[in-house]
Amino acid sequence: MDPQDARARLEEERDRLQSIKTSIDEGESDFVQEVLNESTQAQHQADIGSETFTREVDLSVLGSVEAELADVEHALKRIDGGNYGICEACGKPIGDDRLEALPAARFCLNDQHLAESEYGRPQTQ
Repeated sequence: MDPQDARARLEEERDRLQSIKTSIDEGESDFVQEVLNESTQAQHQADIGSETFTREVDLSVLGSVEAELADVEHALKRIDGGNYGICEACGKPIGDDRLEALPAARFCLNDQHLAESEYGRPQTQ
């Protein structure tokens, strides 16, 4: 994949992820304000449980978004450094098909599979 095409796609993805992160951060701010406003009011336990569950989901999504943002930033740095598209484990080129599907990929398919099997779970990149 051409590094400039990759840069455009990665920057677009960074903007999308930043938008999601901002939305969650604003929701966090609203949530904290609600808690402060309602702290003196009696709340039903079901409402508290629903709010807690929603916050936990938001925080989980936020963690995933932040991890994806870090991968995108790392890929942009690799483009700037001239080593984009090179597997960080073996130093061989990452296939164009893989980079088309996942522009922030850090590993070739073989090393990705090795990393997944070593940790017993899928890796993000």
